[in-house]
Amino acid sequence: MKNPPISGELMWLIHKVNAWGKQRLTDLKDSNSGEWHWLVEKPIPIAGLNRSLWRGAVSSKNFYILLFLSGIISTVGLLANSAATIIGAMIVAPLMGPIIAIAYSMVVGNQRLLKRSSFTLFTGIVLTIVTSMLIARIVGIKTFGPEIWGRVSPTLLDLVVALAAGAAGAYAKSRRRVADALPGVAIAVALVPPLSVIGIGIAIGSQSVTVGSSLLFLTNLIGIIFSGALVFLAQNYGSLERARQGLILSIGAIFILGLPLGFSLENLLLKERTRRSVEYLLYRRTMTFSSQDIRRIQVEREEDLLVVELEVAAPIGSISENQINMVRDFLEKSLKQPLTLNVRVIPVQEFTAPAPSN
Repeated sequence: MKNPPISGELMWLIHKVNAWGKQRLTDLKDSNSGEWHWLVEKPIPIAGLNRSLWRGAVSSKNFYILLFLSGIISTVGLLANSAATIIGAMIVAPLMGPIIAIAYSMVVGNQRLLKRSSFTLFTGIVLTIVTSMLIARIVGIKTFGPEIWGRVSPTLLDLVVALAAGAAGAYAKSRRRVADALPGVAIAVALVPPLSVIGIGIAIGSQSVTVGSSLLFLTNLIGIIFSGALVFLAQNYGSLERARQGLILSIGAIFILGLPLGFSLENLLLKERTRRSVEYLLYRRTMTFSSQDIRRIQVEREEDLLVVELEVAAPIGSISENQINMVRDFLEKSLKQPLTLNVRVIPVQEFTAPAPSN
């Protein structure tokens, strides 16, 4: 059955209502608008930006003092597994200054600023690593917490964060009223903690920790320089002709870093899918762990072998070795992969001290 045609009067009424609504919106917009030139935010003149970046690129006493203190805070926070302490170190660290200056000098062709900021950055890196090495030796902690392990396996996601943080840092530097965003940029990109992890890895002789954290720092460094240079170019600082060589080097470095970062991301996603499968099978398909308090499930790959680490809170004697073997065989059959199952049972004992009766 077809709908009846709309009459001419109704069409005219709908048109009048639409016109009235549009006019009301226009009047509302005009009543709250104005020629407020003082609100217009323009880029800082090139002379002012030059002075600002030179101040951040000079290797002054204040720079080294703040970086030294930041290295101490970061290393202690990593060893103590304290996220709040590590965030404090990120805010204190002044490393963003010379890195943004490198991006700027690259697009304007300022060789003096490039050399000065590179020297400041290099000496700052060495100072931070040496500081963390000394603290790690003094403290003598040999076991690592999640805050350290979380910085030894960077992925493409870390590169995305570095690119966004570099763009935000360059934009904030070129706008007077956006300077308040710089502490947030420092927290987002986290330059000092990877350097501290490098020092910790060297102090205890762990090559995997040292290499992984070095890859994370290089990812952050190159990502910031590349995206920062693009933001400066977009705001008409410098020229593409002057920045061509630096951009080509940055793109090549990003491409080289992208290979291990992409592989690491793929491995991370695969491990996470496997971990979820193991968790489902343990809770839903086994009698041994269906009612247990599983505190941690970790899955690692060693070539073609899966290594599953479980941490379970259970009463003493409630789980036997035979049950673990049966669960291991069940997981192997379900996942169709050879598997090693390591179960750590945390003894649970409950005591109740009732209040004395009157």
